[in-house]
Amino acid sequence: MPINPKQKLAENILDLAKVEQAPTRKGYGEGLLEAGEKNDKVVALCADLTESTQMHLFAKKFPERFIEMGVAEQNMATVASGLANYGKIPFISSYAMFSPGRNWEQIRTTICYNNVPVKIAGSHSGVSVGPDGATHQAIEDIALMRPIPNMTVINPCDAIEAKKATMSAAGINGPVYLRFHREKTPVFTSPDTPFEIGRAEVMFDSNIEVGLQYRSRTSIRLDVAIIACGPLVHNAILAAAELEKEGMGIVVVNNHTIKPMDEATIIQAAKDAGAVVTVEEHQVQGGMGSAVAEIIAKNYPVPIEFIGVQNCFGESGAPGELIEHFGMSVKCIKDAAMKAISRKT
Repeated sequence: MPINPKQKLAENILDLAKVEQAPTRKGYGEGLLEAGEKNDKVVALCADLTESTQMHLFAKKFPERFIEMGVAEQNMATVASGLANYGKIPFISSYAMFSPGRNWEQIRTTICYNNVPVKIAGSHSGVSVGPDGATHQAIEDIALMRPIPNMTVINPCDAIEAKKATMSAAGINGPVYLRFHREKTPVFTSPDTPFEIGRAEVMFDSNIEVGLQYRSRTSIRLDVAIIACGPLVHNAILAAAELEKEGMGIVVVNNHTIKPMDEATIIQAAKDAGAVVTVEEHQVQGGMGSAVAEIIAKNYPVPIEFIGVQNCFGESGAPGELIEHFGMSVKCIKDAAMKAISRKT
């Protein structure tokens, strides 16, 4: 099986009945607590959603470093900016629909324009919020954050990577947007899986099956590269495994850092495969896929297909049903891969 052994992924990664499940917001709560234990400059502010965003772990241990702002997301951003100007490392949390959805101007002007180290944690992103429906399903938040100067944007693939991303964000001297999800999703990385902000990771590669290194000029033919972020990386791996059984050469890239993006890995994947599919639980316009398309168009144009929400609002329903309804299932990824392959010259 061409799972990249250097990634040290879960042994049962392809078995949905056995793989552990946990929401990425859980990793955020654990990472924030550990970041606070390591650095007393870390402070936390929440907009009346302390347990939902998993900030209660930090609040319980460090009550003197926690501020409950109430339902006042704009005020939360500006207070955090002031704290950062005086040497603190503030983390602010709410549902992504409200932060950055409601306080975008304050994030842009008081945080990013001043380039202060405030970390914005947007929880409950994507359509997998489920029954809460369109008003609470943040599927435009990457597009909001990505164009702002000085902003780093990260969408971790599982709870373990979310913890690593949170702790790493605390060490960045500038604004960071961390995107998390409500629903339990597969935990398929491990504490030993590599993670570095700004570096994408190749998690699946058909070349591995024949013992060759990725990017080897003598490697077997690759048909398509699937570039994904967030929990849908797992769906991308499942789709790749099925395509591989059908004789396709596949590479899957965990593109967790949407800004700054690992251009070298994206370009190399496009060169090696000659076709690309992007996968994200976000609008296809302005999201991770758009950023990948910008890089590919400039450096190495190839056919590209986009998996994500196709310019419509969310709906109420069970998380799994909504992933299927909006065309982000394993089958939809496979279909997009075959379409991209068919467009190769």
